[in-house]
Amino acid sequence: MASEADLTALAAEAMGAQEHRFVAALSGVPGATWMAADGNEQPDSAAYGIALLSRYPVRAWHTVRLAPVPVRVPMWFTGSRRPELVRDEPRVAVAATIEGPHGLMTVVDVHLAFVEWWNGRQLARVRDSLATADRPLVLMGDLNMEPDRAVRITGMRPLVSELTFPADAPRSQLDHVLLDGELPPATGRAVELPLSDHRALVVDL
Repeated sequence: MASEADLTALAAEAMGAQEHRFVAALSGVPGATWMAADGNEQPDSAAYGIALLSRYPVRAWHTVRLAPVPVRVPMWFTGSRRPELVRDEPRVAVAATIEGPHGLMTVVDVHLAFVEWWNGRQLARVRDSLATADRPLVLMGDLNMEPDRAVRITGMRPLVSELTFPADAPRSQLDHVLLDGELPPATGRAVELPLSDHRALVVDL
């Protein structure tokens, strides 16, 4: 069981990442007992959030906390005839200024809400919070929105166009790798892994 392990540290060790950071969005367990994380959680407490790992040196880290939808929202669960009202979870974005092979660049990892009228606001907040960050800037993660909308809100261009959800027979692209600035040509693909209901996007520069 890896439930009591530092999964970010294990992943960093496996991929040879000299830099890594986990930022909790929740303290506790989603769907059970949890509270919004504020950055002051105990190191050994259960937490759910987002991580960023880098094989290159990181000069600075930046965190953007994103408020949840302020009201309960209807959600359909498998086998249910009616939607159930649930409360949304707080979200978070983590950014790193990286000393890469092409100089300084910013990489941002984010997971947005599934509620369409709210995740656009969250994405705009991430965009605005990084207005002065070093370029090129790569924004990646589960944005829970289709490519045209992600491009329209961020003004960035996609590095890969592949269907990612659901993993077994994808019909839409909810996951993205977007670029603001210039980098060498990139190739991308979606990979099915036994870890998620989404396919993972891989981009090689």
